[in-house]
Amino acid sequence: MKMPPSQRFPRIGFALVAFVWLCTAPNAWSQSDPLHCTADQREAVPKNFEGCLDLQKQVEDVGAFMGPAGFRLAEYETLLNTFFGKYCHRNAAAGWVRDKRLRDTGPYTAILQNGAWTNPSYFGTHLPVVIWYNPRMMDWLHANRPAAGPAVENPPAIPDGAVMVKEMYPPPAALCGSAPPEHLLPPPTTGFAFMIKAHQAAHDGWFWGAWWQGFQPDWPAQSGNGLPAMGFAPYCLNCHASAQDNSTFADLANIQGEPGEPHVYLSQNFHFDTQVGGSMLSRHRAALDTSDDPPRQRTPLNDINPAFAAAFPKADPPSANNVAAMPAQTYDHVWAPAGGPTSASQFLTSDQCVGCHDAGSTGLQFDMTEPAPNLGKLLNESPYGAWRTSPMGLGGRDPVFFAQLASETETFHPTQSSLIQNVCLGCHGIQGQRQFQIDHFQAKGECGDFDREALNAIPYPADPAGNPQWASAPYGALGRDGIACTACHRMALTDEQIAKAKTQPENHCVEKRQQLLNPHNQGFARTFTGSFFVGPPDELNGPFVDPKTQPMQHAMAIKPVADTAITSSELCGSCHTVHLPIFGDKGQELGFVYEQTTYPEWAFSAYRTGVTADGNPLPLGPGPLAESCQGCHMKSADPQSGRFRSKIASIQEFSNFPETSYTLPAEDIDLPIREGFARHTLVGLNVFLIAMAQQFPDILGIPTQDPMMVSRGLDPVLLTERAMLDQASNATAKVSVTDVRRAAGTLEATVKVENLVGHKIPSGVGFRRAFLSFEVLDANQRVLWASGRVDGAGAIVDDRNRPIAGEYWWAQDCSARLPGVAFQPHYQKITAQNQAQIYQELVVSPAPTDDPRCGPNPAPGGQLTTSFLSICGRVKDNRLLPHGFLSEPDRLQIAQALGAQADLAREIGPDAVGDDPDYRLGGGDTLTYAVDLASLSDKPAYLRAVLYSQAIPPFFLQDRFCTSRSTDTDRLYYIAGHLDLTKSRAADWKLQVVGSGLAPVN
Repeated sequence: MKMPPSQRFPRIGFALVAFVWLCTAPNAWSQSDPLHCTADQREAVPKNFEGCLDLQKQVEDVGAFMGPAGFRLAEYETLLNTFFGKYCHRNAAAGWVRDKRLRDTGPYTAILQNGAWTNPSYFGTHLPVVIWYNPRMMDWLHANRPAAGPAVENPPAIPDGAVMVKEMYPPPAALCGSAPPEHLLPPPTTGFAFMIKAHQAAHDGWFWGAWWQGFQPDWPAQSGNGLPAMGFAPYCLNCHASAQDNSTFADLANIQGEPGEPHVYLSQNFHFDTQVGGSMLSRHRAALDTSDDPPRQRTPLNDINPAFAAAFPKADPPSANNVAAMPAQTYDHVWAPAGGPTSASQFLTSDQCVGCHDAGSTGLQFDMTEPAPNLGKLLNESPYGAWRTSPMGLGGRDPVFFAQLASETETFHPTQSSLIQNVCLGCHGIQGQRQFQIDHFQAKGECGDFDREALNAIPYPADPAGNPQWASAPYGALGRDGIACTACHRMALTDEQIAKAKTQPENHCVEKRQQLLNPHNQGFARTFTGSFFVGPPDELNGPFVDPKTQPMQHAMAIKPVADTAITSSELCGSCHTVHLPIFGDKGQELGFVYEQTTYPEWAFSAYRTGVTADGNPLPLGPGPLAESCQGCHMKSADPQSGRFRSKIASIQEFSNFPETSYTLPAEDIDLPIREGFARHTLVGLNVFLIAMAQQFPDILGIPTQDPMMVSRGLDPVLLTERAMLDQASNATAKVSVTDVRRAAGTLEATVKVENLVGHKIPSGVGFRRAFLSFEVLDANQRVLWASGRVDGAGAIVDDRNRPIAGEYWWAQDCSARLPGVAFQPHYQKITAQNQAQIYQELVVSPAPTDDPRCGPNPAPGGQLTTSFLSICGRVKDNRLLPHGFLSEPDRLQIAQALGAQADLAREIGPDAVGDDPDYRLGGGDTLTYAVDLASLSDKPAYLRAVLYSQAIPPFFLQDRFCTSRSTDTDRLYYIAGHLDLTKSRAADWKLQVVGSGLAPVN
């Protein structure tokens, strides 16, 4: 029988951390009041079980909560809150049994230091526990893990409604060991965890959760945007997937009335006459709790930035009370369904990977980390930890992107709105867009269009009448998750992979996308604009040979496989080459254009590796500086720490974890240390987006700390910011001032900028720009003359603080475009303070004529535009070329080998740079500054040049605010207007990349 989509494709859900706790605070044991078991209530809890039998029947009938709108999670959580609040799981009369006693799950140790016992630390896989079992669970244990005799091989699934409740208490177990477990009351900081069998809902077959005194149901999402406490397929599977079967280590030897004894561990509990300081917050509570999230390093401005308000006046600006927030990340949970992966579960959210591929998730091992000198924190180098707050991880919540999309659909091309949303969200919301089209095609035989509103969809309430968007909730979750794990690690790049993939149902709509966006291209070039095929839903590609497969297969029915193509630049090139149709003012298609060319910029440079994803040679072979995209943006080595070596996952292993029962053997779960571990930092220079994420997490719907590392790790957005600033300072460019000279009343100097990256500076979306500031200073370093100074809104201004030509395109009230097409040309010599060397691409829209010719010589009359789908021609592209940039004939050879047409080789070249020799072979730019000495108010003593980057320049922001009235644009206006960039390297909306230092004037 074919299941309905709501059961084939799980609704949004809920993650739960691995129930692990580790004391890390170095608390000295002071001589004070003797310890006692504060959990001992001296009488049974509860005193009676009134109403519990009926509650138990409802809890065990978990299948009754599956409905046409998916699982009724809010309703089930409310039921469980009542059930556990009454401690109904202790009802012996209803057949519940418990462990023999409160037991440790790992050693408890102290250090003798300076004559005192210090650092009491607990190393259990959980806090000390007492587990309670309902009759269905006990029946299965007796039948399949008997006390006498071996366990049944390949046992049947545990029956639905089987329940285990794991109460947790402060360590060590001996503290409360003499108290009957029926008398113990877990403190609110520990609470307990539970598992309820529900085999139809998820591949692992359990409903997982945590409960504590004062628990509030997760739905609607709580403040802090953290992980929910209850639901399906949580990341506690990072440990439980190491179990032999059924995701549980349950053993009759632990249980009262059964033969055998629980495992025991070293417990240095001989100083109970001393007090252990510090909180007893359990590991899973720490991950779920957002009340102790670290304070923001920089808070937003209370009032709008006056310079911003003056540059972009708005009669009724959005306020904190009415700006629309993105849905909480709490809702972003799509997991592997029961019945094995199919195309209906091709894409999963990143929280399905967080348990194993985030650092610190077991609470015991801290692989994938490095100490942060002078910070007392660990740097989280794990794939999830580094990716989550990168521009890739934030791609589905990027407020700049959504404002751009609103302009495209509201003003630039409203007649093509559906196509534009579908195309653009096919990159920024790729997993949601792809999964929607897969499901839509299977249901209706057509791909359908994925729209912006789907990203607002949430699963609460699970009521189609009260929540019309509930059916789109899984697609919204996948889309908001950004360019996430299953998008990149399922790419089919080699000829063999593509041949197998292209006929599969998950790729039916990919071929249609390729025909829409790359109709004249072949081979790899046909995958441009994120139009790549994906491999099977039961595999994930990785770079390492011989991966351990059992844990991932237990957790998600997915097998990790080794794939050398994942280390090739083509993994990045499919999305980072954007080929789009050109639309006229009536919505007519006028041709195609390359809107972004980061990958071919690299492929035509000295950094090219000269091979395809299959390893086949390309024309001209590798460049002299050959390096893949991953070699720069996913570095495994850096000057501080050398080559990074680590295990690649954080799971419960056999040989170096506290012993437990019914685990997989060591050969299946003991992980090797790998060399070449790639950091998923994936950053460029858009530090402005990262500042927005750091200052406005509630508006963007994101948490402020990593759920696994919690307070032990550096705040994730700060780690991303550090990576960006390091890249800006050390791996982007060099600037020097040379040949300082005086001649005929003029002070002249040569400024050289060297490009150190394997593509243009800037690269990516065309509105980004970089510019040079050149200053003449007196002996006190007071500015006497400057080209490239900016105001508080980021506009480049002259010596009278007036914006220079090209900074704004509209009248301040957005009533009309400014006349003409004014902009800064490419300079080889600058002589005035209203001139600035701006490295940028400027494009024009089709002319309002019957024949709006586009291409190298567009019909005159077009306006400067920021529309990605209006790029009729370029009027300037003097972005800094990479070293070894090839001539057009050579570029054409490689373009054709990639399957592209001649337009790729042609369009990627510079425009309007005159006879500047620097733009023949690339590598940078050299220009002269000439300053009239008579114009200076004092004697010049120093010269200084600085390269700045502006990912969000003022003309771009103005074009958003003048071409859209959407809630997405209001969100960007509020965030940008209240973003505090003062005292940062991005002050005044310009990121300082690198400078020359002071050059003396003799």
